[in-house]
Amino acid sequence: MITANRAVDAVQEFAHPLSGNRHDFDRFLKHAGKCRFVLMGEASHGTHEFYRTRAELTKRLVADHGFNLICWEADWPDALRVNRYIQFSSNDESAEEALRGFKRFPAWMWRNADIVELVEWLRAYNETLPKLKARVAVHGLDLYSLHSSMAEVVGYLEKVDPQAAEEARQRYACFEDFGDDPQHYGMIAGLQQAGNCEDQVVEQLMELQRRASDALHDDNREGAENLFYAEQNARVAKNAEAYYRALYRGRPNTWNLRDTHMAEILDELCDHFVRQGDDPKAIIWAHNSHLGDARATQMSQRGELNLGQIVRERHGRETWNLGFTTYTGTVMAADDWDGDGKIKRIRPGLPDSYENLFHETGLKNFLINIRHNPELTRRLSDPLLERAIGVIYRPETERYSHYFEANIAQQFDSVIHFDETRALTPLERVAEHDESELPETYPSGV
Repeated sequence: MITANRAVDAVQEFAHPLSGNRHDFDRFLKHAGKCRFVLMGEASHGTHEFYRTRAELTKRLVADHGFNLICWEADWPDALRVNRYIQFSSNDESAEEALRGFKRFPAWMWRNADIVELVEWLRAYNETLPKLKARVAVHGLDLYSLHSSMAEVVGYLEKVDPQAAEEARQRYACFEDFGDDPQHYGMIAGLQQAGNCEDQVVEQLMELQRRASDALHDDNREGAENLFYAEQNARVAKNAEAYYRALYRGRPNTWNLRDTHMAEILDELCDHFVRQGDDPKAIIWAHNSHLGDARATQMSQRGELNLGQIVRERHGRETWNLGFTTYTGTVMAADDWDGDGKIKRIRPGLPDSYENLFHETGLKNFLINIRHNPELTRRLSDPLLERAIGVIYRPETERYSHYFEANIAQQFDSVIHFDETRALTPLERVAEHDESELPETYPSGV
């Protein structure tokens, strides 16, 4: 058994303190920049330091290492609006306006000050590129946009083939009996053996795939891109239908469907870049739980896989996984799904957690590169608890709601730790601070 003290000593020995200097991440970029896929996680969906650091690393990877595809844990139609803005093919006049497509809970994930700054930088960078060079693209990998993706498919077809648009409208009309809430559809369709809309969404995707096949030798790049975007919206509709229908059969079903979908969209994007004559190098932003290899966590014991595992399995050493942790601070999160965002205080990391281990080093903020360091890997080999705060944070049940067991040395290639973090700044006004004091008996509860 490797003792906690030896693990602390190893992190102290091999950590690169972060001072705010441009060279803080040079060693990380030296390794990650040689890969085709850089996966950048986050320990919460509402922490400024995670967003700011990922944005700065993204800029460096784009400008210095030729990365040209940025994928977010976001819905396809909403991210596509941002992509059109940074590629000068929309009527939006600012990043803030381009981000207005993000209306679904939790809007603060993308409608925040750090993302606005990054989007404006990407647009300015694209403007500097020669006309013959492909511009950097931003796309969403998620599948929650069932209804908006169907509307986008119909809207595209109305412009190019009104008859095909009417056929698509008739197929998607299947969902009208279930209202606008996809969870309501999932509840009813999941309980019935017949009467779901699976066949209709599959047929519509196949129809767009036939169109794409017929247009393979078309030299109209803009037309090919618009068809590709429509095809991916049809893919989202197909996979979202399956996701919501599986919603009431348990977490492994829906989790695996969602992460497999994200991997599928990533592959489609890379294939599309290749067809367009470009060499894709992708940066993926998502939560640690999606990007840290699931095989190194408690998730695998529940029969769950994730995007990080799939990308590693498919692309091996061409993948670099970066995780983030924090010990304490504040975070933007809600009490419940669809609830108001609040600035909530994060409790200190539990004693048997990586967060506490990193805090015990006495280092404020640091980076550790694990993959090429056998000694650090060995000393971090004992599983510990790891915290995951999503869009919901419930401090009162934190041990059961937000911690899972993991081997961080196998989960990530690098880890960045910020000992104390603060909530990101959303573009819309949010509820006042939730500054409830920690109970005196925390963390034991006795």
